Amino acid sequence: MRIDIRDYAHPDAVKLIAEVQQEYVIRYGGVDETPVDPAEFTPPSGLFLVGYLDDVPVASGGWRVHDEQTAEMKRLYVNPTARGRGLARAVLAELERTAVERGLRRLILETGTKQPEAIELYLTSGYAPIPPFGHYADSPNARHLGKILTP
Repeated sequence: MRIDIRDYAHPDAVKLIAEVQQEYVIRYGGVDETPVDPAEFTPPSGLFLVGYLDDVPVASGGWRVHDEQTAEMKRLYVNPTARGRGLARAVLAELERTAVERGLRRLILETGTKQPEAIELYLTSGYAPIPPFGHYADSPNARHLGKILTP
């Protein structure tokens, strides 16, 4: 898989973001309502990645600065046609690498109980429960995870 940095408004990013939002509708009954400003995913404040197989956009993920040492991960997604190939893990690794390169020392995220495969990915990648934060801090379906990054 080729992974490219893309603007959050790039057509390939928009396509994958719409797909992940539809996944949330199927699993939770509605889209992710977390406030997102596309500019937050523009370097140096953030980054958005799109993964390609044979020039077809199939995976995405991004991070935005949360505080001086921390980035929040958003929109880690793999199209169903490309799942089971380790692409989410590859995008996650690149998000971690680029966050470290930016000088950040921790990644945090929100996911949900109806995404057990995502929870498993994060737990097996070294993420652990953290105090709730953000839009879904009080949601019983939300899981908040974080990881200390090492250069």
